Amino acid sequence: MRIVIAGGHGQIALQLERILAERGDTPVGLIRRSDQAHELQAAGAEALLCDLESVGVEQLAADLAGAEAAVFAAGAGGHGGMARTQAVDQGGAVLFAEAAQRAGVRRLVQLSSMGADREPPAGTDAGFAAYLRAKGAADSDLASRTDLDWTILRPGHLTDDPGTGLVTLSTGHLAESGGAGRVPRRDVAAVIAQLLHTPASAGLALELVSGDTSIEAAVEAVVQESSAHSR
Repeated sequence: MRIVIAGGHGQIALQLERILAERGDTPVGLIRRSDQAHELQAAGAEALLCDLESVGVEQLAADLAGAEAAVFAAGAGGHGGMARTQAVDQGGAVLFAEAAQRAGVRRLVQLSSMGADREPPAGTDAGFAAYLRAKGAADSDLASRTDLDWTILRPGHLTDDPGTGLVTLSTGHLAESGGAGRVPRRDVAAVIAQLLHTPASAGLALELVSGDTSIEAAVEAVVQESSAHSR
């Protein structure tokens, strides 16, 4: 499966590209700078120059043409202030979804953040609050697009710990404080890969933290739960 990944040089994206390449997929990472290409190639991915802050929707749709799925994993990463956060985390996501629609790429997994679906609590750092609101607006836009088979993934606090392959995945709200609210980037990437290969996860917005259930079983469980509730 050819899968185009926005934010292709990000920490989660690079791990996702390795996982997908090992599964026999063809990951294609969108990057802002040509000097990032060698890291994607080392991960087994194709690299495609594309700056989400300047590209037009038609060009981005052309970059997505021929893909069977797409992943939005881009983010400003706290660089450039609130204006850039809104431009990338919200504007870039909306642009990517629109381009996917125009290119006929129905399957789209969007990497968001736990807390993006509600107003940040009082006392939240202003920059982080802006980030959550931008992610929330992007999620709302994606969820309104009936021409896309979308899944939204909202992980807890990201760490660089080794992945365990054991997670808690839920359509509800999970604990955000303490160890229970953390999850290694490697496990986030592995969950995205599993969601891409689970078409029945379309239409779900999921929260993710470390847990005690295998990734395959956790994805299957939320799909079964959602199916039961829709009957």
